[in-house]
Amino acid sequence: MRRPLLLALGLLLLHHSCCFEFVINGDWEDEERAALTSDEDQTVEAVRGDDITVNSYRVESRITSRFAHTSVRSSVVNSGSRAQSIGFNVQIPKRAFISNFTMNVNGITFVGSVKEKALARRLYAQASSRNKAAGIVRTNAQELETFTTEVHVPPGSSVAFELHYQEMMERRLGMYQHNLFLQPGRPVPHFQVDVYLYEPKGISKLETPNTLGERFANLIHVTATKDKAHVVFKPNLHQQRKCENCSGSAIDGIFSVKYDVTRDSNAGELQVSDLYFVHFFAPSNLSPLPKNIVFVIDVSGSMWGVKMKQTVEAMKAILDDLKMEDRFSIIDFNHNVRCWSEELLPASPLQVADAKRYVQNIKPTGGTNINEALIRAAQMLVRANSQGFVDPRSVSMIILVSDGDPTVGEIKLSKIQKNVKRVMTDELSLFSLGIGFDVDYDFLERIAMENRGMAQRIYANHDAAEQIRAFYSQVSSPLLKKVTVHFPEGTVTDVTQSHFDKFFGGSELVVAGKVQLSDSNTLTSFTSASAASLQLNLETEADITELDLELAKQQHSFTGFSRQMWAYLTIKQLIRERSLVTTVGKKRKITKQITELALQHSFVTPLTALLVESEDATERLLADSARDPRHGCCSGVQTLSGPPSISMLYATPPPWVQVPITTPSSQVLSGPLETALPPTVNLVDGDPHFIIRLPGSNMDVCFNIDSKPGHILSLVSDMGTGVVVNGQLISSKQPHKNRVSSYFGIISVYHQPAGVSVKVGTDRIYMADGRSSHSFTWGATADIVQDSVTISIVKNSHVTVTIDNSIRVTVLLHRVWRKHPVNVDFLGLYIPSNNQYSPLVHGLIGQFSQEPEVSVYDVHEGPDPLKEEATMEVKGHTLRVTRGWQKDFRHDRKRGSNVYCWFVHNSGKGFIDGRYGDYIMPDLNSFLQTV
Repeated sequence: MRRPLLLALGLLLLHHSCCFEFVINGDWEDEERAALTSDEDQTVEAVRGDDITVNSYRVESRITSRFAHTSVRSSVVNSGSRAQSIGFNVQIPKRAFISNFTMNVNGITFVGSVKEKALARRLYAQASSRNKAAGIVRTNAQELETFTTEVHVPPGSSVAFELHYQEMMERRLGMYQHNLFLQPGRPVPHFQVDVYLYEPKGISKLETPNTLGERFANLIHVTATKDKAHVVFKPNLHQQRKCENCSGSAIDGIFSVKYDVTRDSNAGELQVSDLYFVHFFAPSNLSPLPKNIVFVIDVSGSMWGVKMKQTVEAMKAILDDLKMEDRFSIIDFNHNVRCWSEELLPASPLQVADAKRYVQNIKPTGGTNINEALIRAAQMLVRANSQGFVDPRSVSMIILVSDGDPTVGEIKLSKIQKNVKRVMTDELSLFSLGIGFDVDYDFLERIAMENRGMAQRIYANHDAAEQIRAFYSQVSSPLLKKVTVHFPEGTVTDVTQSHFDKFFGGSELVVAGKVQLSDSNTLTSFTSASAASLQLNLETEADITELDLELAKQQHSFTGFSRQMWAYLTIKQLIRERSLVTTVGKKRKITKQITELALQHSFVTPLTALLVESEDATERLLADSARDPRHGCCSGVQTLSGPPSISMLYATPPPWVQVPITTPSSQVLSGPLETALPPTVNLVDGDPHFIIRLPGSNMDVCFNIDSKPGHILSLVSDMGTGVVVNGQLISSKQPHKNRVSSYFGIISVYHQPAGVSVKVGTDRIYMADGRSSHSFTWGATADIVQDSVTISIVKNSHVTVTIDNSIRVTVLLHRVWRKHPVNVDFLGLYIPSNNQYSPLVHGLIGQFSQEPEVSVYDVHEGPDPLKEEATMEVKGHTLRVTRGWQKDFRHDRKRGSNVYCWFVHNSGKGFIDGRYGDYIMPDLNSFLQTV
């Protein structure tokens, strides 16, 4: 008869009298589990067996829009003269979900399906009387866990294994990194690794670090285009061998592909496929926010030795990395709690040096009083904030480093969790670093998530200091606070977390959901955030069908990426939410949600199992999820080890997170509106053509300025309100009809009282306030508010700068064909005539806020019958003027509309005060002196 087989910790297929007997390995005992998670390195060969022939080993990853589907395939023959066990091991990232496993043993095919865990075990038990628990084996590798199966087959038997898993690429320090663990153990005739990468917006960077050794440096081949890449690693048998006559393989380690994507704007990238959307948000060119940090370091006796040495080494490097505007202190604790300083101090060279001496002299001893240490740290930050000692723009955080459970003071974990939550205000975040496997990582993760932070396990080996530094580097550059992504009401459902407490430089926030069918083919998202003293409102949109058409053309793309990514994020979110709830009813409800999603999307989670059956369902394998050393089998907490994702992409919204799924239409942030300027404006556009509206005389007067490229012209200069508008000229690429045209390439608006400068260029919009600087592309609609200055960007159209709600300046963007032999991109300036300046205002445009008396007479036909000539009296001058027209591009940006005006020759001489040379400024923020 045929008996079932169990897959995961171990699987045996025994051959007796031409029949198969499936025997299950037992559960892990405590001592076995401890051995598994020790700090000793473990060797995990992909295919195990004494006398076997591995015909092929192939790994293929298809990464589409940061979501990876990886398959590992191997075919093996028992080439010995006796029956033996053949093992198949795959190390996969801990953040990944197994989605399928199939195995063919001598023609018997076992096909996997994800089922609810209890049901899978019952089905398995029906075919076996020896049922015991099983799970994915966790190794001590920092980012990996091992999938293991073993089959005992007769001589000559062939076995084919195939495993599939999926994961989302997490951006860390500006790059995504896809790792494949390769340890075949022996040379393989057909060994090949393929990584297919497709990013719709384009690939900006692509690296293949040589992590396998110098001998393989020239064997990694990359083919790349603007938006696709194919990385191939295909060493032959000779190249795989350790030496000429060696039987072992030199391939042993991580095969890594690192990349980043092209980003058009700070508003993010919105993708829609298969009626699921994914919004990626990773703005750059923003100044970091100042930090207030309290480092809380465990110095109990268990930290003695390598742990303390590595922690001290890391802390010294971190202290050196602090910036002058940061404030910090250090608390170390055992059974007592000590403070390097009772108050936050600026990170001056003197204070940093003293703190490093303090850390260097720490001697571990005694017990562990986590409760009091964390309360003291929170109170220190709260006190500094309430007393006004910290910058209101700053970010406050606690970084806890510990290796064990509390043994002194309050030792009940739930009570500590409540105590810490009580003293932590909404402005504070807690990050937990757990060293080694003695610490209750589940507790550290819960307490961090509940207080706007995250946890990271640190492996107590020779590079623990580097792990701590790597973690800190990801939280050392906070760029934004209170980031929220909105969607118009009725356009989306089932949105994953869309409110984030902080965004750190080099990371990425990801929001996903389902798209509601409607008459519109466009989905729009609105993102609001605070940066330094800025308030940002950003808008982006995506066509609902465009990406699917592109994916259909891609041979190696993962067409279901958006659906799976949404499920992946949602399940991760629910798993962590489950770990925070305190009632049985809520936990049961979340368990049901996780299970249903895992079944629909074929993910092996802590609550589901992979049942692998033969075609007639008489033989079964069972793959349960992993056991964590400090958790039960089904604790509901997915431990994500390795360096954390500092995008604050919490897998669940803890109690302090509010997740708006949709926004009522009356409250939707629609982004900057294309509000029409008042009917009367003064403008300068084109080469550069000035049009001055004189409402009292009911006429428009035009003039050109024939200045040189590079010159900066004063347009508005008002010392009374502290407002300056200047423009810098650029030239055409080459002369046309023996004349080089000049245009405005930069328009600068400076508000002296606020210290805010806005520089609008043809490529980006820059904003600075003396302490920080930021930049934004033309590729997204956005609202930015800082103090009394508001910047409204309309995608690829115009920018409006409003000061004190009384002065408004609009800059239009003119794009030309990049390969045009003559023309260049340039800017047009439009200023309302009703801006509220002071009597001190001047400049080429500003001087006309006080309308001069103008008289035009003696109108007669000129040499050109279409252009009349006349005499103008203005400012005591008598001028010859010509009737003509210039262009106003407010309503028709391509062709413009004609504005008929009297044209003043010689660069406006006589109409403007002084000569145009008087208006040339030394820099973009300069006020005009007396003309």
